[in-house]
Amino acid sequence: MSLREAIILAGGLGTRLRSAVPDLPKCMAPVNGKPFIAYVIDYYVAQGIGKFIFSLGYKHEVIEQYLHTQYARAGHLPELAFSYVVEAAPLGTGGAIQAACQAATEENVLVLNGDTMFKVSPAQMGRFHASHDAACTLALKPMRDFDRYGVVSLREDGSVSDFKEKQFYREGLINGGVYVVNTARLLAAGLPERFSFEKDYLEQSLNGPQNKRAVYGIVQDAYFIDIGIPADYERAQQELLPV
Repeated sequence: MSLREAIILAGGLGTRLRSAVPDLPKCMAPVNGKPFIAYVIDYYVAQGIGKFIFSLGYKHEVIEQYLHTQYARAGHLPELAFSYVVEAAPLGTGGAIQAACQAATEENVLVLNGDTMFKVSPAQMGRFHASHDAACTLALKPMRDFDRYGVVSLREDGSVSDFKEKQFYREGLINGGVYVVNTARLLAAGLPERFSFEKDYLEQSLNGPQNKRAVYGIVQDAYFIDIGIPADYERAQQELLPV
């Protein structure tokens, strides 16, 4: 299965980054002269994603203006199409994904975070997702000596067996915040308008009917950075360079 459409979640306030980047949506934090979100878009365009749905909230006008200036110019990336879903009030990660899925045109979509760069292979994820008839497939990043993330456990067939809470781990697989989502199954799940995708969908899926909430994970040992805290935002300045 080929993935062609992505949802980018870009509605967060970025309060933990406010000391380093005041008055901007977190995904617009400048990294070597470009907003962070541009690195995310450009990587996934290179991976074959041609349609984007941006889930926006806080200062959405700033993001819209940038996208129209940089990606809607005549002759610039003509294969790229994008649209917006703007939250009138915060919907949580789940509500934001659900609203964007209503605007999706593909049966399965890639879901990304606008403040995280995880260089997964959409082609590999798409094939895995289709072969397991999954409702949702998580990209999992192997990590050592960390306490900012919980750990995901898998069964032998790749299905998710457990989500462990945040604490210090010597090693483990973390949820990298990149998903393949079957839009019809998510929209048919009867979820409220506002909910947490992690708590109310993924974790609750472990108790749901297997044929409706089949959640799998695939390991992607690729470059990963989340600029949610100032230290990692500064690290991005050293590691991400404009093309």
